[in-house]
Amino acid sequence: MATTQEQKATPNILNNTTTTTSSWADPLRNRPSVATVISAVDSFSDPPPNTTSTTKGIPVMTRAQTCHPLDPLSAAEISVAVATVRAAGATPEVRDSMRFVEVVLVEPDKQVVALADAYFFPPFQPSLLPRTKGGPLIPTKLPPRKARLVVYNKRSNETSIWIVELREVHAATRGGHHRGKVISSEVVPNVQPPMDAVEYAECEAAVKDFPPFREAMKRRGIEDMDLVMVDAWCVGYHSEADAPSRRLAKPLIFCRTESDCPMENGYARPVEGIHILVDMQNMEILEFEDRKLIPLPPADPLRNYTSGETRGGVDRSDVKPLQIIQPEGPSFRVNGHFIQWQKWNFRIGFTPREGLVIYSVAYIDGSRGRRPVAHRLSFVEMVVPYGDPNDPHYRKNAFDAGEDGLGKNAHSLKKGCDCLGYIKYFDAHFTNFNGGVETIENCVCLHEEDHGILWKHQDWRTGLAEVRRSRRLTVSFICTVANYEYGFFWHFYQDGKIEAEVKLTGILSLGALQPGESRKYGTTIAPGLYAPVHQHFFVARMDMAVDCKPGEAFNQVVEVDVKIEEPGKNNVHNNAFYAEEKLLKSESEAMRDCNPLSARHWIVRNTRTVNRTGQLTGYKLVPGSNCLPLAGSEAKFLRRAAFLKHNLWVTPYVPGEMHPGGEFPNQNPRVGEGLATWVQKNRSLEEADIVLWYVFGITHIPRLEDWPVMPVERIGFMLMVFHSKLAYFIAILSVQK
Repeated sequence: MATTQEQKATPNILNNTTTTTSSWADPLRNRPSVATVISAVDSFSDPPPNTTSTTKGIPVMTRAQTCHPLDPLSAAEISVAVATVRAAGATPEVRDSMRFVEVVLVEPDKQVVALADAYFFPPFQPSLLPRTKGGPLIPTKLPPRKARLVVYNKRSNETSIWIVELREVHAATRGGHHRGKVISSEVVPNVQPPMDAVEYAECEAAVKDFPPFREAMKRRGIEDMDLVMVDAWCVGYHSEADAPSRRLAKPLIFCRTESDCPMENGYARPVEGIHILVDMQNMEILEFEDRKLIPLPPADPLRNYTSGETRGGVDRSDVKPLQIIQPEGPSFRVNGHFIQWQKWNFRIGFTPREGLVIYSVAYIDGSRGRRPVAHRLSFVEMVVPYGDPNDPHYRKNAFDAGEDGLGKNAHSLKKGCDCLGYIKYFDAHFTNFNGGVETIENCVCLHEEDHGILWKHQDWRTGLAEVRRSRRLTVSFICTVANYEYGFFWHFYQDGKIEAEVKLTGILSLGALQPGESRKYGTTIAPGLYAPVHQHFFVARMDMAVDCKPGEAFNQVVEVDVKIEEPGKNNVHNNAFYAEEKLLKSESEAMRDCNPLSARHWIVRNTRTVNRTGQLTGYKLVPGSNCLPLAGSEAKFLRRAAFLKHNLWVTPYVPGEMHPGGEFPNQNPRVGEGLATWVQKNRSLEEADIVLWYVFGITHIPRLEDWPVMPVERIGFMLMVFHSKLAYFIAILSVQK
């Protein structure tokens, strides 16, 4: 039994306070070390409070819950959260007007995650927790899970944020019964939340039913409204007329040629010259003008993406089957959302905004055991600015994560098409606008891939050769935002590398031309049709933890440039160059851009851990191809996207700093909100809990061969092991033939 003084000095791992209450059990307080091996528990039921069991003399925590703190919300939990908030509405009118934009997990503190991984969920890892005098203080249960809801009131045009504590979730489906508790609610003034698929459908119907629009389409030879496609694009923010006091959209119009051809490429026939402004709150047409009659591009079956025969051609017949087989099954192991593969282990999650999230990334490195790499990896925003100054293309500045949601636009993947080999799929659950729960089956794909040669050497004296094949584990999802498809991939390699990759494909967003006209700001790809130049930018947020336990803040960032040695006594042959390091000491110093001429890269290193040669361990961020915005500094979209002005930003971890353009970029009138504002504090980075924000993009100048569909283009970056034992001859020592 610990003394009272020892109890007061023992930290409460859940909230960093001290406690002496009896609701906490300490089954290991008499054990000599927190590294005691905890055996797995078979029971998945909720135990009585303060109960423990014993396995071969070792005290064991009874498992108090089956959901890991980082597991994404289940369908039942989403239902509970929605029902709880709806029931809290003050009047029937308020409850009826609630629209549910987003319901996500409130991610717990890193210490709570460490506690769960240490004692509540296998493989048990007590070494995650710091040693404390008298041993660790362990609760019998983890804190209740919480949900965060973004709610739009369709009657009042207000946006609010609710926090709900989830309880008795298994009862959620019984007659609408809910067992949640509202922790807080707050109205967020002067914002508009992301658009929803329900709104898109309602907007299309409202536009098609508008008599002046029907007349305008008749002038273009279209009377069948079933042929018309209305894409409700957010207005962005270009002037006070776009202020968030109204919920607005400026749709783009397209027109198919056949109503009974579901695979027809309707984006091949843009309707230009029509100006429409829609009040998305009341689904009313606020402004309408038929400004210029531009003929529809002529119908052409070659532009469709159906089989070759339907387009007047034939499909390829010279491609033989390619089979990926694993007769003994995959090398990875899956337990819920916990993944183990080779020496890697991590958890996966999914949010409506970001899509795939990778948590608690670690590498098992021989005698050094579990070595953390990152706490959380995800893509938090993407921006697609167009370079044509003509209407309506200058307004195409989509924030596909913040205005729409990458996760909510994900779709089911099909074996043999989207993924090959032995596949493990994960479903994703979301709320729809009306509060119902929708499930995207097979939303996330997990599989292994052969990746060519990892290492090879041949001894010319003996003629003997050794070679190692490279294999990688890939976790991915694909989303469709209007005309474009984006595939997001995280690759884990055997030599300790992590690669993030984005694949861009789908259909180009096009404009119509007058006969004989061409555009300086795009490529003519067919008669009466051109593709504007544009850029795609992606923001990866990487909450790093290189060789750091939860609660430790021992990371820093170093910039490395290759320098040419000045001619002189140190460079008599004029061939010398060397790598020079510069510590990024503060946020203002850490606003950096890529420089391929100096092979610039950045290293996140641990300030207190060294490898066997005495050098600090770390991971380096190796940029791939990249670019910066080509728009002028006064471009309106840069008010909301100031984070695009640099390729790298570094901040110390703060729980609420998640979205580089602010949480609500839709119609956002504020300048530089989000990342550009946070770094003005100029916080120290010399030894901190580091978050990397890497901005990478591609400039797309469409080619004729991009039409009718755009081939896949790939961009990304690497996180590579630097000065770490696990990278030392790993190809020879750690990978089997």
